[in-house]
Amino acid sequence: MRILIAEDERNLNRILTEALTDEGYSVDPCFDGQEAWDALACAEYDVLVLDIMMPGEDGLQILRRLRSAKDTTPILMLTALDGEEQQLRGFGLDIDDYVTKPFSIPVLLEKIRVILRRSSGETQESCLCYRDLVLNPD
Repeated sequence: MRILIAEDERNLNRILTEALTDEGYSVDPCFDGQEAWDALACAEYDVLVLDIMMPGEDGLQILRRLRSAKDTTPILMLTALDGEEQQLRGFGLDIDDYVTKPFSIPVLLEKIRVILRRSSGETQESCLCYRDLVLNPD
């Protein structure tokens, strides 16, 4: 599973990259909107983790462009903006989940697992999961 992280806070980006890599994911870290577009042009991702407020194009602009191009890649928005209005705007643009800073790394990892499981069409009842290994007994 390949994940793109677009987060301009370098320390947080490093922590997320390490945590996801430790879980067995292939992670491409980006620090601004242009780097994210460059990465998206070169690879396909199973999930995108986009910060809303970052230099260049922000996460919402990237989201709008992807969805207008009919790209259905699952997206988790990561932001310091915790207002209900911000969350509703994100969900209105077809994000899969929204996480506000500060947050728990284990909770973020679980949200990503749920997004990946949902996007692959599997349900928790029909599969056994350990890290990135999924066994579907059906």
